[in-house]
Amino acid sequence: MSAGHTAITTPGGTGAGEPVISCETPQDECGVRDVLDRLGDKWSVYVVVELASGVLRFKELQRRIHGGISQRMLTLTVRRLERDGLVKRTVHPTIPPQVEYELTELGHSLTHLVKSLADWSIAHRPDIAAAREAYDERAAQAEAGTAG
Repeated sequence: MSAGHTAITTPGGTGAGEPVISCETPQDECGVRDVLDRLGDKWSVYVVVELASGVLRFKELQRRIHGGISQRMLTLTVRRLERDGLVKRTVHPTIPPQVEYELTELGHSLTHLVKSLADWSIAHRPDIAAAREAYDERAAQAEAGTAG
């Protein structure tokens, strides 16, 4: 995305039909792909949501994440988030070592976007459920039509 390209295209707007984000070339990923890859994985958003409430030890964080994240996957996830500057890891020199995680300022700035996404998801849950049901019905009818 060029430095001057900051417009967001909306249906019916002046740039209808144009992408919301456009890059100069296909090779220019606009810096978006790395962020979306991180936040689009299965566990990163859960970790950010849980750490938004404050500092957590590893096992506390693991217990709070719904869906049962493994120790290995949580370790990989927090390391990636730490590498991206979203999470700060603090090791206290105790026996055994006590490790705590917290969001950085950058990580906290992300929580507003996550909340917006969650709010959108909740507001549109009935619409999505209806669309899925209609799609599944059409797919079943199409499959029944090809089988007969």
